[in-house]
Amino acid sequence: MTEATGARQAGVRRNREALLAAAAAVFVEQGVQAPIRDIAGRAGVGLGTVYRHFPSRAELVTAVYRHQIEECVALAAALRRESVAPVEALTRWIDAFVEFLVTKHGLGAALQSEDPGLHTLHTLMLDELVPACASLIEAGVAAGDIDPEVTAHTLMRAVGNLCILGPGYERAHAQDMVARLLAGCRRTR
Repeated sequence: MTEATGARQAGVRRNREALLAAAAAVFVEQGVQAPIRDIAGRAGVGLGTVYRHFPSRAELVTAVYRHQIEECVALAAALRRESVAPVEALTRWIDAFVEFLVTKHGLGAALQSEDPGLHTLHTLMLDELVPACASLIEAGVAAGDIDPEVTAHTLMRAVGNLCILGPGYERAHAQDMVARLLAGCRRTR
């Protein structure tokens, strides 16, 4: 590889990393529907650079959140290895999932949308997060703490719906409602 090619590839990597960091920050401030020009400006690149790396908004959103989804999956595995009660592990994981959703303004609504471009993100969440949640639910069911009728997909969908924030319904409200939802998932003896 020539020095010029190596420098060009390093520049492409830097631009991509700058775009992902800028998009993550702008999404927190403005939501996932933030103008692409705001992301480009924050990254210090032109609109063409954004679209060369991410031809659609959905691809950008998916790339930004892929890493955070992987962290949620890793948390489930770590909680299973810890010596905490299964219901506590599930609660801690759901709390982290709630934080993921409520700090990503518009992500919960985007996941519920019919936008075909967001199908990749939705699929990623289903393929990665649902099994992680299911493993914690299964441990809770085996311990006799979680109702065996509770499924990961249904629980996560309910949590996602409860995390769509709006006027008069803020983060604390979502956290309270999710805690109530989890209380309802407990097995009554």
